[in-house]
Amino acid sequence: MGLALRYSTAPDGSVSARFIGNCALESYPGVLHGGLVATLLDGAMTNCLFARDIRAMTAELRVRYRSPVSAAEELTVRAWLESSHHGLFEMRAEITQSGSLKARANGRFISPNE
Repeated sequence: MGLALRYSTAPDGSVSARFIGNCALESYPGVLHGGLVATLLDGAMTNCLFARDIRAMTAELRVRYRSPVSAAEELTVRAWLESSHHGLFEMRAEITQSGSLKARANGRFISPNE
């Protein structure tokens, strides 16, 4: 199925996409499920690596939920590469909605080819 997000790449190498949920994706009325929030953050970090022609898998994901994400309102997910060393990639991502930071994540990704 997939979420069919369309990522755009910025000159700094970060990627971003917009998303609007629906009631099937809620955990509480009107609130996007936290597991989907984590999925959006993880997916953005992966797509940031894809934009650099890097294939790597999530080794660690830490999510900080700051406030509920509305399921019916457009959000923006953005990710960027913090650092890399011998096939280990340190990533960051965030979700904003209505100008407010809703969630952020740090991730470590490892390339099986390194």
